[in-house]
Amino acid sequence: MLGAIIGDIVGSRFEWNNIKTKDFEFLTDECFFTDDSVMTISVADALMKAGNDLDALPEQAIKSMQTIGRPYPDCGYGGNFYYWIYTDNPQPYNSFGNGSAMRVSACGFVAKSLEEAKALSEAVTRVSHNHPEGIKGAEATAVAVYLARTGKSIEEIEKHINDNYYPMNFTLDGIRDSYEFNEICRDTVPQALKAFFESSSFEDAIRNAISIGGDSDTLAAITGGIAEAYYGIPDSIKERAMSYLDEPLREIVERFYEKYAE
Repeated sequence: MLGAIIGDIVGSRFEWNNIKTKDFEFLTDECFFTDDSVMTISVADALMKAGNDLDALPEQAIKSMQTIGRPYPDCGYGGNFYYWIYTDNPQPYNSFGNGSAMRVSACGFVAKSLEEAKALSEAVTRVSHNHPEGIKGAEATAVAVYLARTGKSIEEIEKHINDNYYPMNFTLDGIRDSYEFNEICRDTVPQALKAFFESSSFEDAIRNAISIGGDSDTLAAITGGIAEAYYGIPDSIKERAMSYLDEPLREIVERFYEKYAE
């Protein structure tokens, strides 16, 4: 889950100023957390409070996202989701935006089976992003995290994604020059997954994601959650990243790892 936050923070300064190379300073004073981190932490909070109770989880996800999200009105919410966060009667709005995928990595860390990873992801996604493509993007991400966490090889994970979610018949080098900013799942999640599939370490995966441009913080958040599950996170990066979070957000992250540390 922290991997997604790190990807978001590293990518934050490149979202509107894309960089088409892996050669950049990783964490700088210009970096900051965005809505990707806030919502990732909110989903983690919901999972801690509802556990694996699929009946209680959707309502708790709404409560956690609104309670934790409302103090950060300027963190980068999209227009429809901004309204969803602040309305007293939040309803799903048929979204297939990539916000569904950037926030679900905790589901893959909590799940005890592949089917549970899918079910948890769906439960926290459909409360806002109930379009089939929104649910698919979130599920593919949660499934990749679960498979990475449970010892599958990169080749096995890529085959599962290719067979069940998205064709992986492209390379980052092949799309880097032409790839542009996009906020929908089908044009963000496959590319974020490929950034992991072509990686050699946690940091390399994040660099891969940012190097293709596009919605840099969200791409790197999706990649980072999976990369954490597969590689772990170097302590130096972990400690630096936590310093960007304020105390309320940091406390939830710490509590999550205390509860679900393996």
